[in-house]
Amino acid sequence: MGQPTTLHLFADELRRARAAAGMSQDALSHQINYSASLVAKIELSERRPGRDFAQRCDAALDTGGLLSRIHDTLSDTVLPWFREWLAIEREATTLRSYEPLVVPGLLQTEGYARALLDGASRFTEDEIEPQVAARMERQAVLTRDHPPQLVVVLDEYVLRRPVGGPAVMADQLRHLAEVGRRCRVHLHVVPAGVGAYAGLNGAFVVATPPDGDDVAYLDNQLQGQVVDRAADVLSVRQTWESVRAEALSHGQTMDLITEATRTWT
Repeated sequence: MGQPTTLHLFADELRRARAAAGMSQDALSHQINYSASLVAKIELSERRPGRDFAQRCDAALDTGGLLSRIHDTLSDTVLPWFREWLAIEREATTLRSYEPLVVPGLLQTEGYARALLDGASRFTEDEIEPQVAARMERQAVLTRDHPPQLVVVLDEYVLRRPVGGPAVMADQLRHLAEVGRRCRVHLHVVPAGVGAYAGLNGAFVVATPPDGDDVAYLDNQLQGQVVDRAADVLSVRQTWESVRAEALSHGQTMDLITEATRTWT
């Protein structure tokens, strides 16, 4: 069964079960601890449900596990996992990104992206160039007519790690400085002198879509994870606040990027 058919089947069965239970979208959202806007989008087949969402709806609506079974079929037919996040990223009005290890994809140069994919990914040589091209195309979100506000926090070691060698790093840091001068971009660095802090558990992004309900993205060794359950998003936002509190101001960060660029030239 193709993706649209399965996705619509899930939406139809969710609506039917909710109506049979006499629940509004808002009532169901409170019952399962997800936002009402997410429930609405899933019922319109505009968003793919996660397994946790399906399981919570099964429990709240007493479906006998029907939605989870449909979800498991859906999982075999949907587009690759990152496509869900790309759709969220494209419509976001604000993106708050934290990276302790590497420059975020939205800010990478071609040389840096190529070196990173060559040295730290599972892609074959033939697969790397299409991945680099896709990453560069993705950055168009920052140059559209109404770009999102982008706030990025990096660990200082991102500026010091020799990805691709001195020439690649110098070009990458010059690009960071250039992007950092755009009016809707704010860059912040957590200095190397800061000890253990909340962000060291891993990279993440928090996106604010037009409807105002934040969605998060967590990165890991296997694949990224889109997080939209209210309690989990709140936890990520709290981590963001802790990380941001440790970081330098935008002006101080731009000075540090300039200094770090000199070390690579």
